[in-house]
Amino acid sequence: MTTRLDEIGENIYRISTAVPPSPDLPPGFTFNQFLIVDDEPLLFHAGMRRIFPLVRDAVARVMPIDKLRWVSFSHHECDESGALNEWLAAAPHAAPLCGKMNLMYSVEDSVDRAARVLADGEAVAIGKRSVQWLDTPHVPHGWDAGLLFETTTQTLFCSDILAQPGDNHPPATEGDVLGPSEMMRKMFTYYSNTTLAAVTLERLASLEPAVLATMHGAAYRGDGGRILRELASVLAKS
Repeated sequence: MTTRLDEIGENIYRISTAVPPSPDLPPGFTFNQFLIVDDEPLLFHAGMRRIFPLVRDAVARVMPIDKLRWVSFSHHECDESGALNEWLAAAPHAAPLCGKMNLMYSVEDSVDRAARVLADGEAVAIGKRSVQWLDTPHVPHGWDAGLLFETTTQTLFCSDILAQPGDNHPPATEGDVLGPSEMMRKMFTYYSNTTLAAVTLERLASLEPAVLATMHGAAYRGDGGRILRELASVLAKS
């Protein structure tokens, strides 16, 4: 596996570990984390334990690991929060930043340090920037699911929404991400069959995100609201 580091917005870094093609996943895959460098640096997605050394070394290229203040994630899953305790051990001042359901479902029992818990819609300043927590239960999956929205650059850290297969993506693209994402969804049916999808995706679209920073594949740069509404339309027909 190889890990690359790219700045996709001012002081926002995409850390991407590529998994080559295999019989189980012929196109290959990527696992992405996102680092916001500010007075209180924040990492979104802790990643899996087995890739922690790769991701840690990538973060260290940008800033000292012990300066990390927040580690956040969408929902309880190994690629979201598997290495959370490893990050807390490496960064003595870091703490989890999560939603109320995250705390109840996993963080309170499994994490070695007390979390900062955000209510739905609550924002927290991390320096010059603020991030807002948005509850997204079962979108795309997990009753504890939630996303972060960075308000200055209008970057929506959208977890598995718009996940794309493949191990060789540009860091960000203005091209098609919905088509590859639909191929991925049909391969693995990882979306919950929920009536909440349309309402939740419209709420996210109304933020008018300029960047959709997905955990798998390329980040999308452009009219994020349009893409999310197109996704909602596709899901409604499936």
